[in-house]
Amino acid sequence: MADKPKVAFYWCASCGGCEEAVVDLAEEILDVVEAVDIVFWPVALDFKVEDVEAMEDGSIAVSFINGAVRLSEQEEMAHLLRQKSQLVIAFGSCSHLGGVPGLANLWDKASIFDYYYVSGPTVEHGENIEVPEVKIEVPEGTLELPEFWDEVKSLDQVVKVDYYLPGCPPTVKIVSNAIKAILSGDLPPPGSVLAGTRALCYECPLNDSKPEKLLVKEIKRVHEVEIDPETCLLAQGLLCLGPVTRGGCESLCIEGHMPCTGCFGPLDEVLDQGAKGLSFLSSIIDADEEEEILQILDKVPDPVGVFYRYSLPRLSLTSKKEVKLGG
Repeated sequence: MADKPKVAFYWCASCGGCEEAVVDLAEEILDVVEAVDIVFWPVALDFKVEDVEAMEDGSIAVSFINGAVRLSEQEEMAHLLRQKSQLVIAFGSCSHLGGVPGLANLWDKASIFDYYYVSGPTVEHGENIEVPEVKIEVPEGTLELPEFWDEVKSLDQVVKVDYYLPGCPPTVKIVSNAIKAILSGDLPPPGSVLAGTRALCYECPLNDSKPEKLLVKEIKRVHEVEIDPETCLLAQGLLCLGPVTRGGCESLCIEGHMPCTGCFGPLDEVLDQGAKGLSFLSSIIDADEEEEILQILDKVPDPVGVFYRYSLPRLSLTSKKEVKLGG
């Protein structure tokens, strides 16, 4: 009998939700385990890096890597798994676009360390403030920590990625479909995002209630209104990113009466998700006077967190360090 295809999972800078997405396959995970040989999954099984290093190059059929790349250890593991794998899947928003951890790119390493170890409000200020060092000598030898990089990166900014599985986290359905496609060999062209190809609005259950000409005179936050579950959220003045976000998520946030935050990323033809979102918002504001426009926009207190929540490391318009967008 032919050997089962070898599969690896690895977790970089993320919350762990993508690992839960695998477990959420429930009984389907038994079919996966039956069909593949999991050779590396540190969060769930007792594997060591040495086990991967000992494998032949290209011997792993596919590696699912979730999380952004923040530390030297994560970058090293990404390169190692790339070397050992035939396919590498960017698994989830953080790996796909940089994700929420990527918002740290608004600051550099020095300012982050200063806040958390020196000047932050919860730090006990004194004379012996110590910031973590990469290496330190102790009587027993040298202790070493991973290097904290100055910038958070998406996976494809570090290694070649074959396919992208979006979402925060990816839904059970697209995880299952992706695994089946990989095992069958029925895959789209390399570089494809394994989700919908049209905007979320096309699958949104509220799409029929969206006005033909959508204009808003006020932007409302979810805690300020009683949401009508039968009416397009944009028509209610709630900032929903469904028109500029890839579909395929089964409209789970909308079904929960919450606006889309954009975790499935941009459509294929869009280079910069945040810029597309900003452009869309500007197109639906029903105001002509500058003062009125600014009053409407003032209800978006954190534009970076809204429009670049998942994609700041992929920002293409200007230097990340220069982006404050009203902050």
